[in-house]
Amino acid sequence: MAFGILHLRNLFAVVMLSGIYSLLSAGLFVTLDAVDVAFTEAAVGGGIATMLMLAMLSLVGDAERTREGDFRVVPLLLVLATGALLLYGTLDMPDYGDANAPINKHVVPRYLEESGKEIGVPNVVTSVLASYRGYDTMGELSVIFTAGVGVLLLIGRFRRPGGGK
Repeated sequence: MAFGILHLRNLFAVVMLSGIYSLLSAGLFVTLDAVDVAFTEAAVGGGIATMLMLAMLSLVGDAERTREGDFRVVPLLLVLATGALLLYGTLDMPDYGDANAPINKHVVPRYLEESGKEIGVPNVVTSVLASYRGYDTMGELSVIFTAGVGVLLLIGRFRRPGGGK
């Protein structure tokens, strides 16, 4: 599916394929018993992101416009540098499943022992997602929504007569 997205020139088809990819990822998360992650992927990736991209397409059109010989090195170098920094940042992370990782020594035992008393919900996963992580998730969604609205406003500004171009 990723290769199909890369090779298509019709942006509507690209948006539809990326939405399908998100829904397939949500199905994969369900089979891995991560229903909470699957719900978020289906809602944000398959729903909200697809709708924002479709709204953007209504402003810019559905065909990719390319110029021959218009290869830009600076964006490529910026992406490569960002990727290298992100990979460098993972070198400090503990090994996957390490029982001596800080999260397994401090956070997880507290959640397992105290969440039932603190929250009043017997299911630990539900108490973590609904209470401890609730404000975090709301903040993430606010950032995504604000970024989407900002992009749509910028694109709309450049499409209006006298709005910037």
